[in-house]
Amino acid sequence: MSDTLRDQLLGLGFKPAPKTPKAPQRDKGKPGKRGPGAPGRPQAGKPGQGAPQKKRRPQSREDIDLAKAYAIRAQREKDERIEAERRRQEEARQRREAKAKLATMLEGKALNDEAAEHVRHFEYGGKIKRIHVTIDQLKALNAGELGVVQLNGRYLLVTAAVLADAEAIFAPAVALKVDPQAPAEDDPYADPRYQVPDDLVW
Repeated sequence: MSDTLRDQLLGLGFKPAPKTPKAPQRDKGKPGKRGPGAPGRPQAGKPGQGAPQKKRRPQSREDIDLAKAYAIRAQREKDERIEAERRRQEEARQRREAKAKLATMLEGKALNDEAAEHVRHFEYGGKIKRIHVTIDQLKALNAGELGVVQLNGRYLLVTAAVLADAEAIFAPAVALKVDPQAPAEDDPYADPRYQVPDDLVW
């Protein structure tokens, strides 16, 4: 039997496989070289290939001067803030030292009497404050022989000499200082309607 296996399969009803068309061959050129349209890296010596780059608008002299002015102003404002903070910290340090020195100086010099029954009102820090004194202390206080110093929230009655020392150390601590030599026009209550005796409690 001379029929080949292919012929026998065809005789049994099998159909031959369809022929696939051949893909056209690309002209690859010489080995090791790419054609002008071949994909890959752009060839050397030809700038501009690849992603397009945006051209920056050249800055004018006005733009440069304006940028410099903004930078100078920002630096000056920063320096001013730093200097203000430095001054604030220095003032706070000086206040702490002055208060500590004042506290040391006032030790044992307060004349406050626990049995005092009279109240002497005075203005301090924009508010009306008061201190308890005896009748003799009230007269001396209104005559300028005594004064009041504020220390750590307390009001201490002291002599005029101690009050002067306290003022030299930390002036804001002086809460009440009566000047008997002050002219009447300097007194906000100089009007006769407001004149009261020195020993009057108010």
